Amino acid sequence: MSRKMKNKVIANLRIERIAAEGKCVAHHEGKVVFVQNTAPGDLVDVRINRGKSSFMEGEAIRFHEYSKDRIEPFCSHFGTCGGCKWQHINYDLQKNYKRQQVVDQFERIAKVEIPEVFPILGSAKTQYYRNKLDYTFSNNRWLTREEINSGEQFERNALGFHIPKMFDKIIDVDHCYLQGNISNEVRIALRDFARAENLSFYDIRNQVGLLRNLIIRTTSTGESMVIVQFGEENSENIEKVMRFLNEKFPQITSLLYIINLKKNETFNDLDVITFSGKDFIEEEMEGLNFRIGPKSFYQTNSEQAYELYKVAREFADLQGDEVVFDLYTGTGTIANFVAKNAKMVIGIEYVEAAIEDAKLNAKVNSIENTQFYAGDLKDILTEDFVRNHPKPDVVITDPPRAGMHEDVVKMLLKLEAPKIVYVSCNPATQARDVAWLSEKYSVDKIQPVDMFPQTYHVENVVRLTLKP
Repeated sequence: MSRKMKNKVIANLRIERIAAEGKCVAHHEGKVVFVQNTAPGDLVDVRINRGKSSFMEGEAIRFHEYSKDRIEPFCSHFGTCGGCKWQHINYDLQKNYKRQQVVDQFERIAKVEIPEVFPILGSAKTQYYRNKLDYTFSNNRWLTREEINSGEQFERNALGFHIPKMFDKIIDVDHCYLQGNISNEVRIALRDFARAENLSFYDIRNQVGLLRNLIIRTTSTGESMVIVQFGEENSENIEKVMRFLNEKFPQITSLLYIINLKKNETFNDLDVITFSGKDFIEEEMEGLNFRIGPKSFYQTNSEQAYELYKVAREFADLQGDEVVFDLYTGTGTIANFVAKNAKMVIGIEYVEAAIEDAKLNAKVNSIENTQFYAGDLKDILTEDFVRNHPKPDVVITDPPRAGMHEDVVKMLLKLEAPKIVYVSCNPATQARDVAWLSEKYSVDKIQPVDMFPQTYHVENVVRLTLKP
């Protein structure tokens, strides 16, 4: 990007539409201009901060006209916290753009014939819909421009979220509209207690400090799990923190902690210590109980996960005599959910702890027609594996954002299962995989599902059928 373009201000740009990743689009002198935190219809002046030969990116520095589709954001942290980038756009328009995102990705990347994409399934809750949030402690709270310019001294210990693209800056959250139940109360009480007791908040740059991370998980059954990560082995202060939470919030059903001296906050390889209550919480779905441990994956919008799984089951159209392969099965939620409609379900997942959860959930629910295998899918789903197991009538696959490994796609083409139901949190990589599968499969159903209102993320379910 030329120096003369950086910081250049382009006046009176009309925002046209929303593109991938929630960025809004305008055009200037034949180039695409991406602008954050705007809405289609806004007329703005834009300061350019990045660009290449075919596009530019910038920020709106003045609004001449506001879009008729704008609404007032409900969160005081909107625009600073990166959690809910679409609060300023009405929910009906959010859903329209998410559905269009699916259409655009399939037209641009998959380049295969597709049926009419069904209207997106919206979320009944557009606030307080998450069942899990991770908060970070920091001794370096993000200060606003006004606070910095005031010259005053401010409390720097914070408990909240990372500022986008700034790993060491944390916004101190007053109230978060993503998670209900006791989430806000626990966060604020623990932050205030730690400040009053002069307990050290984590220094992310130097990687020292007692209080490091707070995870809160809740369920529709009313259970809650609170996990505190400590960055120091200080038994006296750890006991003080955990005793405070236990006495202040006796309704917490699973109170856990972790001592994490690593350079990152992941804890799959660390011991989780139960301070009080159980070491798991339970979610319920259609009469099935799912145990969720501190290391378990579970869809973060419980109510909408049920709608998503119902779509997957409907697309599978099981009659009771089919063998189902559930790839990237995670903790076996989909596998156990569809098991009553199938002869056998075989789930494969690379995380060994998740497979143990899947087996446990099958046992808890007296499900006897599931089998689960742990290992990298491309290494497990081989011709030897296929020879030693019944051939699938239906494949359900729900890979991570990166999509399926190419070797897995090649094996699916060899398997030639009559139906593939592809669940994805990333329509772009899903469209890429569908393009590969189009060698033998055609797309006959597409159903977007909104799991994350106020964000640009969209879940999508596609059914593919084997060509004659």
